[in-house]
Amino acid sequence: MLKFLATLTLVTTTAFFFAHQANAADRRAPAKGRYTPKVVIVTMFGPEGQLWLDRLGPWREIRVPGLSPDYPVVHCNRQSVCVLTTGMGHSNAAASTMALVFSQQFDLSHSYFMVAGIAGINPEQGTLGAAAWARYLVDFGIQWEIDARDIPSTWHTGYLGINTKKPDDKPPLDYHTEVFQLNESLLQKAYALSRNAVLSDSTEAQIARAKFGYAPANLAPGVLQCDTLAGDTWFSGTLLGQRASEWTKILTDGKGVYCTTQQEDNATYEALKRGASAKLVDVSRVAVLRTGSDFDRPYAGQTSAANLLDYAAQGGFSIALQNLYLAGNPLVQEITTNWKAWRTGVPAP
Repeated sequence: MLKFLATLTLVTTTAFFFAHQANAADRRAPAKGRYTPKVVIVTMFGPEGQLWLDRLGPWREIRVPGLSPDYPVVHCNRQSVCVLTTGMGHSNAAASTMALVFSQQFDLSHSYFMVAGIAGINPEQGTLGAAAWARYLVDFGIQWEIDARDIPSTWHTGYLGINTKKPDDKPPLDYHTEVFQLNESLLQKAYALSRNAVLSDSTEAQIARAKFGYAPANLAPGVLQCDTLAGDTWFSGTLLGQRASEWTKILTDGKGVYCTTQQEDNATYEALKRGASAKLVDVSRVAVLRTGSDFDRPYAGQTSAANLLDYAAQGGFSIALQNLYLAGNPLVQEITTNWKAWRTGVPAP
């Protein structure tokens, strides 16, 4: 009997070992029938996704449980390019990205991710329609805020880092999502491929730009490298814009340059990072492109309220969408058409 039990234990243990090894292998290797994207374009709402769907099809629709009910499918084409639309805001971005990463319907271990969305833009760094590749992703929402009517007289802002004593202090990064730095090699490749792109413009945007008395706000759009700030609260105002620049400097130890403002990118990146911890995603393959659809502050003589409430009248929305494609597609095509060079990582210069 003891010999039988010992044999049974050995067989059971061996079976468990090989099953575990098989499951580990399944996580590492593409499962049969699993889609293997070369590039995943991450968009946040319908018009951002549609501009890619209109240009890079035909598409296969893949329904993924857990995606936004507004955008329940991932679209994938014959070039192995997929388009995910997450829904707007931190919560939707994180939830949809996590649903994709852990769906078991895709092998994303070698996929490149390009977040491509419109944003508010800092007129001190860019202009309407400008396309900016980010080095740093900074979360503007993880701060303490004091009522503006009660700001201490020695402070220049009511914002300060959590568990700090004054606005200029760098906080302890207890959330682990306050700031991310993207892969420099991929950033430089993306910028080099797109820097000479001829971007779209509009008469409305030209009129809006001309109201600013300084460059680059009043210049035609181009491709830039500057950083992006995430937060679910849309803001408008010169002082808030200055705090955005300061906050970016604080969290990046003076290296970051605040350029665009949006809602989702830190949440999207954190979801991908969770996937990387499970060996499902490689976060060195993440690029972030944001294009300026409206200014984050008023021109001289305009109120902050008017700048915010009339943001759509600035004429930047349509050109910002078009310029996502014009600046982002060179990277997409470079990766997919030269996959042999890109599969194992960003090629050396």
